[in-house]
Amino acid sequence: MVGCDDHRPGHRRIRGGAETTVLVARCPVSGLRHTVTGSVDQQRFAAGLSGAELARRNEWDPSKVSKIEYGRIKPSLEDITAYCRDCGAQDQLADLHATRQNIDTAYLEWRKVLGTGTKRRQQASIKWESESRILRSFEPSLIPGLLQTAEYATGILRKVIEFQQIPDDLDAGVAKRMERQQVLYKRDHLFQFLIGEQALYTTVGGNEAMLGQLDRLLAVHGMPRITIGIIPFMAPFETATTGFLMFDSTMVLVETVTAELNVTQPRDIRVYRRTFDTLAAQSVTGEKARTLIHRAIRARDSPRPIPSSDHL
Repeated sequence: MVGCDDHRPGHRRIRGGAETTVLVARCPVSGLRHTVTGSVDQQRFAAGLSGAELARRNEWDPSKVSKIEYGRIKPSLEDITAYCRDCGAQDQLADLHATRQNIDTAYLEWRKVLGTGTKRRQQASIKWESESRILRSFEPSLIPGLLQTAEYATGILRKVIEFQQIPDDLDAGVAKRMERQQVLYKRDHLFQFLIGEQALYTTVGGNEAMLGQLDRLLAVHGMPRITIGIIPFMAPFETATTGFLMFDSTMVLVETVTAELNVTQPRDIRVYRRTFDTLAAQSVTGEKARTLIHRAIRARDSPRPIPSSDHL
């Protein structure tokens, strides 16, 4: 877990005539912690409940309330439940519980996730993907891991190992990535892949590897329970986003340059679902998607400029 010592001024509170500035951490972990402490603080003030009364009702030490609200101690799930119950804010309980549970796992730096190489991270994906009935994936410029050929995956993971300067377990990492794809054949799973058209042209592993990867996309395209949508180059801008992976409606994984974000807050997951649906509305599927894939294949067989996809 990343340490978070960098802070900036946040919102101000007026208490007893004195104005205090609450420090809000810049990093995501402290940001989540502030979300919890700030929310329970606001609940209590909105309910007109004193800290002393809240402590008395729950048989807490009188100083516990201020320690929670100023972030000196991390509230337990039971503490959050007590706040929501006594302050009449039961509607916030699910989100706050998810946030609290997510504090220690929400932001994992790549140097720790990949500290022993790429194999362990691929093993984690196997677990998440096998436990999810509906998986939704958006990748703007690369082919998703579940659809990659071994050659394409080798090209990706080799660059990860070089850039992150982690132990070289390339063969083991690729083998695990290929093992992940067994989930595609499970009858009780559904897969919705959204891919930016750029992913068909971003060269990974050389021209021959790309031709093999594009052929693989065509083969997977006809499989049951799998939908592949391609967002054309010329699709209008709708919303800013990066690649992400949704597991049912319980978790979203987002990869940033420095870390992996694990999103479990219901309200945030709803935003990702709305984002996915917005992007899906821009995508083409079926024969139109196959046309774009064939066009990318022809572009690699020809020195001519790659044509635009605004006319299918």
